[in-house]
Formats: sequence, structure tokens, C-alpha cells
Amino acid sequence: MALLPQLLHSPALCSRSHTLFKPQPCPLSSSPSSSFFKLSHYSIQNKPRNPSLLLRCSSFASDSGGGGGCGGGGGAEDLVELPLFPLPLVLFPGAILPLQIFEFRYRIMMHSLLQTDLRFGVVFSDGGGAVAEVGCVGEVVKHERLVDDRFFLICKGQERFRVARVLRTKPYLVASVAWLEDRPPPDPSDAGDLEALAGEVETYMRDVIRISNRLNGKPEKEGVMDLRRNLFPTPFSFFVGSTFEGAPREQQALLELEDTAARLKRERDTLRNTLNYLTAASAVKDAFPSSPSSS
Repeated sequence: MALLPQLLHSPALCSRSHTLFKPQPCPLSSSPSSSFFKLSHYSIQNKPRNPSLLLRCSSFASDSGGGGGCGGGGGAEDLVELPLFPLPLVLFPGAILPLQIFEFRYRIMMHSLLQTDLRFGVVFSDGGGAVAEVGCVGEVVKHERLVDDRFFLICKGQERFRVARVLRTKPYLVASVAWLEDRPPPDPSDAGDLEALAGEVETYMRDVIRISNRLNGKPEKEGVMDLRRNLFPTPFSFFVGSTFEGAPREQQALLELEDTAARLKRERDTLRNTLNYLTAASAVKDAFPSSPSSS
């Protein structure tokens, strides 16, 4: 369901940027004048995405429990060594990502992972070679090795992390990372507010899907779509972010937020803007229906 890309690039949404760095085999500097190097092409099965926003609700693992990537390790002071896979997409906790590994250095990485825990870091990379500081662990849940040594993978997003230091760059990126968690609400009573906010986001999302289906001539489904699927607010916020396909920079900004309420509010605003556009487009379509001769 393609939506207008400019909805995701309005000044209100793009004023909150995410952090990119170009990896080097030394500690990351807080100064913007760090030396850089370029990344080569990506090994990915998915085709390049249309620059419009897509909502896809089938790629998220419904069994991602209440943590939704917010657990699984110590605090920011506990660093873990993790191989990194830069890709032109954003992986969220709980989301499912199919990959084809064919580039030599990442085939080497896969052989190493098969001897360990089958976990690597997925980090968003733009076309200029910079990669995001915040990424998501991808755990290989199914793999197939072909006779030419390529690999087909099914990965599931796990916990988020922040890159603290690049340890080496060859044959592939390896970094020291710290696990990233959402901050708990300062007041336990705010949990009810989170539930209400998640319900509001679900309503907007349901309306966007309904009107988009109508514009595309798809039959309206009976009953109420259950988009929450018993997910707690934090994993639900990751699920919503994973459906914003075609807008990786917006997805990266959502991934980097460490506040569930802030993430849900940003998603609510995006969905509300999208719904306003679709409602107007639907009204225009009703007022000026296409004639049979023009179709």
C-alpha cells in the first residue's frame, strides 16, 4: 500500500535526525571530523524499495514477547563484540528479515556464525557509505547453504545496540556494542497512558490500511483487524515502525528512540498525516470516478 513519500519527509518529522558514522578501526570519536572509509555493495535478497511508504503487516514475528528487544543483556557499561552487516534497510526487534548472502566477506562471516551463536548486527547504511550507530541484532533462525557457498537466511530481529567502538573492518566489520533499552516510565501509573497511546496508534493504522485498500480496489475485510496481537506497547511500537517500508531514515529515527511513548507518538503523527492524505485522495476519487473508457 503505497503512500506519499513526502508525508515522511515533512519538516516536522525530519527535524529529529538519526546518527550515522563511517566505520574505522579505532574508537569512535564524538567529533564530526573523524576519518572515514567507504563500504562496498550490499548482499541482500530484497529488491530496492520504492521511495514511497509501505505498510506491511506480515513480516513481524507475532511471538516477540513483552520485551520486544528491550532486554537480553546488561546496561550501557557492558560491551559485547558483534559482527556487523550494513544494509540499506532497518531491522526492528521481532521483525523477520530474509537475506541472500553471496558476497565473499559475508560468506566468511556466515561460516564463523555457524560455529557460534548465529547472531550478527544489522545496521542501516546510506548510499554514501556511512552506517548508523544504532542497529538491531539479527538472529539466524533458518539457513540453507547452496553448492556455490551462497546462503539463504531467515533472520529475526532481537535486541537493539549502539556501536561503541569499531574493532576491525576486514574481512567484515566487527564492533564493540552496548545493548540499548527503552527507558521505563518515570511514574508506574504512566503504563496506562502507554496502553491508550498504543490503542490510538492501532486505530490510525487500521484506518490507513482500510482506506488504502479501498483506493486500490481491494475488498474490505469483515470484522476488526487485530494489529496489536497482544503485544505490549514497546514491541508494538517496533512492529509499527517495521511496517514503514520505503522510509528507512524515518525507521532509523524510530529505532534510535529510547522512549516507547515518544516512538508511539511519532508513529501516531505519521499515520495521522498519512490518513489525512488518503482521506482526501479517497474523496477526490469519489468525486471524479474514472470512466470505463479511460481505464
